[in-house]
Amino acid sequence: MMQKIKKLLVKYREPITYILVGGGTTTVAWGCKYLWNLFFYGGTLFPNMMQITVLSIVENVAAIAYAYPANRKWVFHSTSPNILEELIKFTGSRVVVWVLGWLLNMLLVSVLGINMLLSTVLVGIIGVNVNFVLSKLLIFRHNRNRTQHHEAQTITLLANAYDDADIAPAA
Repeated sequence: MMQKIKKLLVKYREPITYILVGGGTTTVAWGCKYLWNLFFYGGTLFPNMMQITVLSIVENVAAIAYAYPANRKWVFHSTSPNILEELIKFTGSRVVVWVLGWLLNMLLVSVLGINMLLSTVLVGIIGVNVNFVLSKLLIFRHNRNRTQHHEAQTITLLANAYDDADIAPAA
């Protein structure tokens, strides 16, 4: 049983760590967005077009500031010496996703009358998936040969944590 779990963790290491880093990114980005909305717009659920734009910019700047170093280190294990080039590509892909999200928020909130909370979740689901594909295919693609080394490290850490927890598998 433990071997099957280890194999699954190895096989899906990158998406699993991306989901974890994505959760952190989402928490930071949405937290900044909602705090800005609370302090500057009174916590409105139906912001106007200008407010949607500002909130979207705040959300995405916070997301990029958190997500690039986290993705570089923990998801894609980048060792590229061209950090500036990588950051520019990462930011560029996030700007593309930001424009898509901004347009979708405009449509959902301003045209369809969906409140900002639901709109943010819907746009976030789409954005996470598009960001993963762009990061994998365009930004961190030079790290594909390093994946097995980092997968082995991840499995070793997880196996040690399992052993340290003194948890016996069910009989």
